[in-house]
Amino acid sequence: MKNVLLINTSINHDTGNSYILSNEFVDRLASKFELTVTHRDLVKEPLEHLKQTEMLAWMTPEGQRNDEQKSLTDLSDNLIKEVQRSDLLVIGLPMYNFGVPSQFKAWMDRIARAGVTFKYTEQGPVGLLANKKVIVVAARGGIYAGTDNDSQTTHVKSFFALLGITDVEFIYAEGLNIAVKDESLAAAKIHMNELISEL
Repeated sequence: MKNVLLINTSINHDTGNSYILSNEFVDRLASKFELTVTHRDLVKEPLEHLKQTEMLAWMTPEGQRNDEQKSLTDLSDNLIKEVQRSDLLVIGLPMYNFGVPSQFKAWMDRIARAGVTFKYTEQGPVGLLANKKVIVVAARGGIYAGTDNDSQTTHVKSFFALLGITDVEFIYAEGLNIAVKDESLAAAKIHMNELISEL
């Protein structure tokens, strides 16, 4: 049994390329394995940008939190539990202005919590999440992988490494707004099949 957390972040929702490809990946995986899939659509159910009041709620001892602080902490706790229960995270990730969607950044900000998903040591931060794999289905209008303009790949890998998750793979579907769209989508689906055969 594999527990999969599918995260979608496209503002185009179910017509977005990252949405379509990431859902297709999970569907293909489900045809080969018995899966329990949790789907979190960060566009249909958006998170607010992180505020100081929320961070202060996390840092307040549990027994001293007021009702608002408990509610704010519960939001982050529940998102973290989804990750903790998962063996595999599949993330549909479009590129907007060379970065990740703000909806995904709001999720990231609630997952990275000192003392919960990572801890500080004299040797630096140590991740508290382990034995998980992340597959990022990255859809881009232009061609950026391997160039200085691809800030997404290093950002996402660094974020998950902070949590102790170092098995992060990207399926790139690039050039979707230019003439190579069909070839790029075909190549992405071949890569999907390769990753599924390895799981």
